[in-house]
Amino acid sequence: MNVAIDRAVTDTVQSRRFDAAAPEDILRWGLDTFAPRIALSASFGSPEGMVLLDMMHKLAPERARVFTIDTGRLHQETYDLMDRVRTRYDIQVEVFFPRPEAVQTMVREHGLNLFYDSTDLRKKCCGVRKVEPLARALDGLEAWIAGLRPEQSVTRADVRAVEIDEVHGGRIKLNPLVTWTREQVLAYVERFHVPINRLHDQGYPSVGCVPCTRSIQPGEDERAGRWWWENEDQRECGIHVGYEEKGSGI
Repeated sequence: MNVAIDRAVTDTVQSRRFDAAAPEDILRWGLDTFAPRIALSASFGSPEGMVLLDMMHKLAPERARVFTIDTGRLHQETYDLMDRVRTRYDIQVEVFFPRPEAVQTMVREHGLNLFYDSTDLRKKCCGVRKVEPLARALDGLEAWIAGLRPEQSVTRADVRAVEIDEVHGGRIKLNPLVTWTREQVLAYVERFHVPINRLHDQGYPSVGCVPCTRSIQPGEDERAGRWWWENEDQRECGIHVGYEEKGSGI
């Protein structure tokens, strides 16, 4: 699906006017320009997503939409956070699941833990459990919001505050926290008592699926615990970085 973006919006994005803007200003522009066809993608596995949800709720609770991908292999702590968010913000979390028949076929052919066997099979699993459901989540949206920051990993070094997402049909993608450090994110969490995943206190700065996530060691980057057995320039699932950009397919 190709999304037709107004020329004025494209010019605004290409002007780089948001590169140093405050997160709230970026969110306000996104909501004013695209609501109700804009939503926050939250994994409930990083504090960044919860900070953005809190900001959106303060700016315009009636326009705040959030969706998540339930891969079927998430931590219990992640599910607990989803329920805490529903209660805290009185918001509906739009949950998207992988197609059962696709999961069944994949597991029959490659086993339950295929992701350990090769990078291609790991990406296949991510494709079935995350990327395809994301396509359905984005259907009908003109823009989406994510908590990416350049310092998280080498695969995110070039992330901009507002960009045209060619990986997902040319939609507008907002990354309002690009200028923030992790310390700033956590300071916001503490100041406003934002609910976050309990695993963060156990050395998991980024929480994904149970078999693909571990705690990190001192000195490792924030996402070193995700698919830790792979080279660092491969540690993406296809949601934010297209595999073709790295020279390999699903």
